[in-house]
Amino acid sequence: MKRDKSFVYGVATAAYQIEGAISEDGRVPSVWDTYCTMPGRIYNGDSGDIACDHYHRYKEDIALMAELGVNSYRFSIAWSRIYSAKGVYNENGMRFYRDILAELKKYNIAPSVTLYHFDLPQWAQDLGGWENRECAEWYNEYARKCFDELGADVPMWITHNEPWCASFLSYMEGTLAPGYTNMEKALKAAHHQLLSHGMAIKSFREMGLPGQIGITLNPAPIYAESGSFRDDIARTAQDGYRNRWFFDPLFGKGYPRDIAMLFAARCGTSFDFIQVGDSDVISTPIDFLGLNFYSHTVVRYRSSCYLLNEDGHTDLPKTDMGWDICPETLVDLIQRIRLDYTDIPIYITENGCALKDCVEDGAIHDSERADYILRHLETIRNINRKGLNIKGYYCWTLMDNFEWACGYGKRFGLVYVDYETQQRIPKDSFYAYKGYIEKNPDIC
Repeated sequence: MKRDKSFVYGVATAAYQIEGAISEDGRVPSVWDTYCTMPGRIYNGDSGDIACDHYHRYKEDIALMAELGVNSYRFSIAWSRIYSAKGVYNENGMRFYRDILAELKKYNIAPSVTLYHFDLPQWAQDLGGWENRECAEWYNEYARKCFDELGADVPMWITHNEPWCASFLSYMEGTLAPGYTNMEKALKAAHHQLLSHGMAIKSFREMGLPGQIGITLNPAPIYAESGSFRDDIARTAQDGYRNRWFFDPLFGKGYPRDIAMLFAARCGTSFDFIQVGDSDVISTPIDFLGLNFYSHTVVRYRSSCYLLNEDGHTDLPKTDMGWDICPETLVDLIQRIRLDYTDIPIYITENGCALKDCVEDGAIHDSERADYILRHLETIRNINRKGLNIKGYYCWTLMDNFEWACGYGKRFGLVYVDYETQQRIPKDSFYAYKGYIEKNPDIC
């Protein structure tokens, strides 16, 4: 039965996490190649050198997507494949992504392309990285090249994936590449990433390209552990840090002053990297909003903590990442976005979980993951019944992969990967998601 494709069902991946082939066809190192060489940074000393070898096995992986029944594939382009140095374009790197688009077209799977998913070229980092305002110009040059070369075949573009992670976790908390622990650096990185986003949106519009363009954030609904005044302060601070610092400027409100004052009190920043006119660039209208949703955040007040809050306690079941399983809180998040920010279409651009798999007689059983995915899909159905306009869902992720600082120690995939042989084995969750797609062609 041919199904209505108005609702987008997809899977998502990211370049460094699956591609491997780190020195082939002109690719140069990214900050993640460097970070993986630093002792103690990555679980078990793992790296993305080979990962899932998707660079050589993409046809096999796209055939799995077709078997799954999805109608869209979200993947990212590795900037370090496209520009081998400042201003030096690498045609061989672009060819790989053209080949992916051609293979997707065979199966009528629409590409959703993310331009930046954490992997800044090391040459850009050596020139100051995201702390350097010029990095936004380098990014815009890269974005324009991708638009020019691939734009006719890409209906959906995402400028950045999770700028909160690519700035605060990467430059202040030190848990992602390049691994700094400096708030001033993080604030500059966040601002210049948002600025580069706005510049890319303007370039996209100027070039008159078909398709749509947006950004993916990873907000969380924030809850206080108790009803106390103290814990509500903690909630407000964490909401400013995790959510409002990105939502507010993107939707024309500028940076929130309350959290700006807290940042300034902690690190003494002058905010002189924010120039007149930046706000107008950052808030350039987008066509859709991408949300990566995995869990909520519960906090309690602690005055000695840098941002006045620490993780609170819940009794909810948790994934292997230690994240609460709470699909119903997605409703609160979407309602808040609709009330405070925008009515443009929303796509859930990532949702999934790391849980233990049971390997038995060549089959992979993961009933908890299947349940997690189906519960979130039903939550989206309920959200859309309220008229809140979620247009699509991308499961994270197609296959087990390099999970950043967790290395290969956490598995999120619908497909099991034997990293020794590179064999792919669909899990029970793969078939659960496939069955849901077949039975529910449209949950708008």
